[in-house]
Amino acid sequence: MPGPVLHLGATVTCTHAGQAVPTAPFPRVLVSGQPVVTLSTPYVVAGCALTGTPTPPCVTGQWVVGAVRVLAGGVPLAVQSGTSIATPTGTPLLPLVVQPRVVAS
Repeated sequence: MPGPVLHLGATVTCTHAGQAVPTAPFPRVLVSGQPVVTLSTPYVVAGCALTGTPTPPCVTGQWVVGAVRVLAGGVPLAVQSGTSIATPTGTPLLPLVVQPRVVAS
């Protein structure tokens, strides 16, 4: 599934509007001057709106399906159209703003 490549500067949230930030992007490949995100890159979620409810808030997240044909360091790139999951809720991460120039499939 082709889609724009995610990078460090992409705006990603959990389903409950918490900000998700990649903790270890791949520094050797840059798009728009920023490191790309691979499937092995974990995200940290802060500000999940489930705080104060019986359901625990989103804490971390990770892309599980991404580019098939484009790799960085032998690992597939995370793309906007890929599949992700936040834990412990099991809901997806939402890439809202990404760079539009580099598309991977």
